[in-house]
Amino acid sequence: MKSFKILLFLITGIQISAASQTTDSIQQKIIWTFELNREIDALAVRIVSKNISTAEQQKADYIIMQLNTYGGELTAADSIRTKILNCKIPVMVFINNQAASAGALISIACDSIYMHSGGSIGTATVVDQTGEVLPDKYQSFMRSMMRATAEAHGKKTIIKDGKTVEIWHRDPQIAQAMVDPAISIEGIIENGKVLTFTTQEAIQNGYCEGEAENISQVLQKANINNYQIVEYKPSTADGIISFLLNPIVQGILILLMFGGIYFELQTPGIGFPLGAAVFGAIFYFAPLYIEGLAQNWEIIVFIIGLILLFVEIFIIPGWGIAGISGIILIIIGLTMSMIDNNIFKYENEFNIGVIAKPLALVVTSILISGIGIIYFGKKILSSRILSISLHAELNADEGFVSVETDDKSFIGTICTTITPLNPSGKVIIANEVYTAIAEYGFIEKGETVIITRFETGQLYCEKKPAES
Repeated sequence: MKSFKILLFLITGIQISAASQTTDSIQQKIIWTFELNREIDALAVRIVSKNISTAEQQKADYIIMQLNTYGGELTAADSIRTKILNCKIPVMVFINNQAASAGALISIACDSIYMHSGGSIGTATVVDQTGEVLPDKYQSFMRSMMRATAEAHGKKTIIKDGKTVEIWHRDPQIAQAMVDPAISIEGIIENGKVLTFTTQEAIQNGYCEGEAENISQVLQKANINNYQIVEYKPSTADGIISFLLNPIVQGILILLMFGGIYFELQTPGIGFPLGAAVFGAIFYFAPLYIEGLAQNWEIIVFIIGLILLFVEIFIIPGWGIAGISGIILIIIGLTMSMIDNNIFKYENEFNIGVIAKPLALVVTSILISGIGIIYFGKKILSSRILSISLHAELNADEGFVSVETDDKSFIGTICTTITPLNPSGKVIIANEVYTAIAEYGFIEKGETVIITRFETGQLYCEKKPAES
């Protein structure tokens, strides 16, 4: 009887175990899917990073990226392909139209590729903003990434001519041929042409697992039958961050920073211009920091640059090492904040091509800001907008004297500067201290100046010409 109970227990245990295995086998797979139908840039990096992170948190079984792009920034594509290669979840890409240039690199990084009929993949030659092919050192960088990405998927074993041989899962030579027209592969691409595959050509050459018309067919081709699709829907916060990462918006924020700082230096107290500058800085760096692009050192470099610039303006007359260094550090901080810091990992030689676009954006914005300051500076300074400040009292016991707005007696008065005018500072008239603004450039301390005009209670002056 005892033996019978033991036998019954073992049989029951086996049945329970089998039932558990059956339940596991029919458990639904979670399929996380999202669209990347845009230029490959910082926003694309954000979309892919957020989806991979969320899919891992949600313990998804597969990720399907629906891709349609004609390419974009090399650094952004590098960041995306690195995130895909390091993803713990198998990533499938469904090319529902085009995967050109940077899109080809991203697709090759995925564990499996499926393509819509009429789709294409390839043409990954590096070009500039006008479409001109860049020199070979840029192509070399792209070739190395394409080759390394193809090699990352390893080799597979096949039977060829009765023998077991190992071949690459994705041929690195084919990946390089998508970049370099000098590479020829017999039966695939001849010399002088850049390789682009159609859907069927990609299938024949191991760069596509199958043709599909939609996500359901992708899963069918991948032999995934019992599944639950979870589709990514951007939130309001995603929309705001994406908006702030737009290059045009970033340029406007840089204009606010520099314009605000300049006009704050020309007005007493803490007022509207400083608020605009702080607003620009916060909304420039915050989304970049959240997305992991702006690092602490880059923000610190920017702040040090501002400090050096202020030292040059308020302490050291003229323009010297402090001012020039400050401007350089500000440009470096703003530019590097837009770049993934992994740009150094493939080549020992720094490749300036990967920072060309953000550097151009920063420099152009600063130049436009400077031109705007020169053109609109006097009009803005004479307006009443800048007179709205948080604390703008100039007390008599501090040596300041107010100027009546209808008093023209100061025009033509010759006086002396007691601080540098950069371009705002102080002058002394009849033993009284007044604030004044230089009409042109900077005027050093101790110079003789002449009052040229006044507007809304503000004196303006210029350096007195030397007598002949």
